[in-house]
Amino acid sequence: MLRPRKPPLELTADTVPRYWLGGSVVASHIANGMNLLFPGGERFFVRSVNHYLDTIGDETLRAEVRGFFGQEGSHARAHEQDFDRLRGQGYQIDGFLRMYQRFSLDFLDKHCPPQLNLAGTAAAEHFTAIMAEDALANDGMQHAHPEMRRLLMWHAAEEIEHKHVAFDVLRAVNPSYALRMAGLVLATSNLAAWWTIATVMLLRQDGVTLERVRREMKAIRKSVPGKRPVVSGVFARGIREYMRRDFHPRDNDNYALAAAYLRDAGLEPRVETAA
Repeated sequence: MLRPRKPPLELTADTVPRYWLGGSVVASHIANGMNLLFPGGERFFVRSVNHYLDTIGDETLRAEVRGFFGQEGSHARAHEQDFDRLRGQGYQIDGFLRMYQRFSLDFLDKHCPPQLNLAGTAAAEHFTAIMAEDALANDGMQHAHPEMRRLLMWHAAEEIEHKHVAFDVLRAVNPSYALRMAGLVLATSNLAAWWTIATVMLLRQDGVTLERVRREMKAIRKSVPGKRPVVSGVFARGIREYMRRDFHPRDNDNYALAAAYLRDAGLEPRVETAA
């Protein structure tokens, strides 16, 4: 059963340093750029799925949808705490957030067909599940400040738990492969564009030059051997998997990663075994 959890988080400008990911301004702002997308994006996901809630006859799926809503709402509120941390450190983020919200509310909600928005949500959930798996399987947040690591690892675990929900709703509403591919185009283009815009916006506020970006990215690749860049590790992999006609999010059985983290973090009861 999907349920939202609420880990204790202290995301303040005094607690979390500006460059909280390995001391790297570039790595920190790549992650911050993604974090800025989460609350608006997750509320868009909820609206897209909720549009079809009354049409779902499967009670199990309806229960999972309600759990999905609860988890996404918890994530959005937690990441908004981090927005206050960024503001406290002097970052001007509200203009970007208003622009991003107008895009999802005024454009996508009002001008895109509801089925396309649902298909985009299903595809975007696949991308976030890939990022979540990397965080949990390879401890992608091992160099992060403990508070940010707690936020992102908890978020990652719940993303894996509910990664199939939007896809199952899409399949129940309209199983068209063409619609699924249209959603993939929508999700890929929007995620790549807005993530880039957010990251560049933050880097510019710190006066980071392109040469410094190259230098720090090179250092990051050396310090984490085998870690694939976002383009190949998230986007290329996600597109390749999602384009399979028989694709389903449950094909990648990584639920044990989520369960182990939630248990070890004290967010899930431990099951005692008899001696």
